[in-house]
Amino acid sequence: MRKLTAGLFHSVDGVVSDPFLWQFDSFDDELGNGMTEMMQRVDTVVLGRVSYQEWAGYWPTAPVDQDFAGFINPVLKYVASRSLSGPLEWENSHLMDAPLEEFVAGLKESDGGDIAVCGSISVTRQLLFAGLLDSLTLMTHPVVAGSGRRLFEPGDPLTRLVLHDEYRTGSGNVISTYGLLAP
Repeated sequence: MRKLTAGLFHSVDGVVSDPFLWQFDSFDDELGNGMTEMMQRVDTVVLGRVSYQEWAGYWPTAPVDQDFAGFINPVLKYVASRSLSGPLEWENSHLMDAPLEEFVAGLKESDGGDIAVCGSISVTRQLLFAGLLDSLTLMTHPVVAGSGRRLFEPGDPLTRLVLHDEYRTGSGNVISTYGLLAP
């Protein structure tokens, strides 16, 4: 079975949206190297509609010397959307042909490398609470963002996680990787 992972930039106060506004001054080589290691295991990406549309407007024309552009453009991408119609223009992008949880469960049963949810806060939440996410990595930057969307919201179901790995980078980022604790 393939492993489904998600990783989000995270502020100390829990904000995960718009990290380009607050993480630029603490993004260091250690964090970049960790992301590169993760990308080497991934051959399939899952995106929500909003992340797809934002990223499809930038990454296909991003400078090729940006490591993430070299990963995200050619990788196989599946997009969860009820409003987009295909075919999608961004290289190797396809609409899911089933509801998110059903599609991802089937994808996990197929052959291949790791599957990564990239960006896509709603998709990450849905797959986590459905018990389909194998690991969640929070890359916590030493900043209080103040406002923005958070991964966890009041009223979320009780969900126990187990810490699999954590380390601190030289710039003070704390990278924590969690798995779901079996009920």
